[in-house]
Amino acid sequence: MALPLSIIDPDITKARTLPSSYYTDNDMFLDLKKAFRQSWHLAGHQSQLAGCTAISLDHIESLVGEPMLMTAGEETRCISNVCTHRGMLVSDGKCHNQILQCPYHGRTFGLDGKFRAMPEFGGVTDFPTPDDDLRRFPTLVWKGLVFTGVEPSGLDQSIEEMENRIGWIPIESFENDPSRHRSYDIEANWALYVDNYLEGFHIPFVHQGLHNSLDYDNYRTILFEGGVLQMGIASEGEPAFEIPEHSPDFGLRVAAYYYWIFPGLMLNFYPWGLSVNLVVPLSVNRTRIIYHGFVGDESMLGKGAGGDLDKVEEEDQEIVEATQRGVSSEEYDRGRYSPTKESGVHHFHRMLTS
Repeated sequence: MALPLSIIDPDITKARTLPSSYYTDNDMFLDLKKAFRQSWHLAGHQSQLAGCTAISLDHIESLVGEPMLMTAGEETRCISNVCTHRGMLVSDGKCHNQILQCPYHGRTFGLDGKFRAMPEFGGVTDFPTPDDDLRRFPTLVWKGLVFTGVEPSGLDQSIEEMENRIGWIPIESFENDPSRHRSYDIEANWALYVDNYLEGFHIPFVHQGLHNSLDYDNYRTILFEGGVLQMGIASEGEPAFEIPEHSPDFGLRVAAYYYWIFPGLMLNFYPWGLSVNLVVPLSVNRTRIIYHGFVGDESMLGKGAGGDLDKVEEEDQEIVEATQRGVSSEEYDRGRYSPTKESGVHHFHRMLTS
């Protein structure tokens, strides 16, 4: 069960970090994961529906326990992937080009989830009813990014922050690049992976290549309700965004905008486009990290802070897995925060214990 907010002092200079039980206790893990059903999660980008009308969202099922589809009809929707006849998954693959048809007994649905037809049901009374439609889940679309959840709330502040700061980036025109899809299972608690993401403190010690691309002394962390933004400032001669005058960051040589949205969504914007990290808890000490890439400017691929993400991910995995072993030791319980470098981690821990 979640501990009271006071467990993490609001004054970072006095605060102690999360107790190790948050990373090692199975009951704590199950309790924390329940909150995922009340959060918004990224279903995907509308460009993933190019050439097909529906894709299955396996990561959403792992996050909230509900099999879902993202469909492209008159509008983009997230609907149940569970047939209303006998509970079979309507989609057993990744992409559909025709009407949705259950592979078990042939029941069909529109892309809006509405029941269409069912063979051998001629004599059934009071059929069909609205209960025979596929459930529609809350769906929010912002600049091509599609969000969904079971009973989600709390995304407004994150959208407002991104709209005000990076709304000038043409995210809706980015194209899905399947070659950039990755999936890694790591032997560590999901919150440790988030901790690691939320600070640039470790960059000069762990990511030498990335460190060369960024001006470490000018690395910035901005807190907002529901998330954290880290801004990587480009080193001299390294690629940076061409930021318009109306942006609050005009005049800065920003190499990367690293957005984290509670609980486990990471939106990494580079001059070439967007790299997404989806953090999917599997068990108390096992996490799946799913990467997707959406390209806006192919000429910038392979350059700067977003140039070698596979190497950065490998380095992060080694660190996080070793830290999981460390926090599992009887010799460790809690530590302290760096006020200048770990404000994002402190913010996350405050949110996690509320």
